[in-house]
Amino acid sequence: MTTSNKSLFGEPGRFYVYKSYGIHHCLNIVTDKENYASGVLIRAVFVFDRHERLASGPGLVTKAFNVDISFNNQKIIENKSLWLAKSKFMPKKTDVVQTTRIGITKAKNIKWRWYLKSSRSVSKREKGDRTPNLKNSCNYSSFKTQ
Repeated sequence: MTTSNKSLFGEPGRFYVYKSYGIHHCLNIVTDKENYASGVLIRAVFVFDRHERLASGPGLVTKAFNVDISFNNQKIIENKSLWLAKSKFMPKKTDVVQTTRIGITKAKNIKWRWYLKSSRSVSKREKGDRTPNLKNSCNYSSFKTQ
C-alpha cells in the first residue's frame, strides 16, 4: 500500500481516483473489504442528451464529470458532487458482454471487463460484437424522457 492507493484498500463504497500515466484521472469504486485492494474502474458512462462518446473511456469519464484527485476517498452515496443512483433499467444476463480487460500488460486474459451489448458508449468492443444502431441502443431506447 502506498499513499496514492491507500483508499483502494479502504472502506468499500468509496471512490478511488488516480492519475494514469500522469495525464488522465481514472475513477474507481472500492469494493469487497477493508485492507484488501479491490475496485471497479468506471470505463464508460452514457450521458443523456449528450454525444454518445462523451464519456467512452476512463479519461473521458473523469473529464466529462470534472473528476480529479479531490474525489479520492469520498463516499459514493453521501456527497453532493458525484454519486451513483439506482437505475430503473435492469439488464438481463444476455444483455451484458463479459470480456478481457484492455490497456494492461499483466493478467490481460482474465475476463474482468463487462459492458452492455446495446451501449454505443463502449470504447472497445469484443471481436465480432458490432456497435448497435442508434434505434436499438440503450443510449436511445432505455433513457428516453417521459
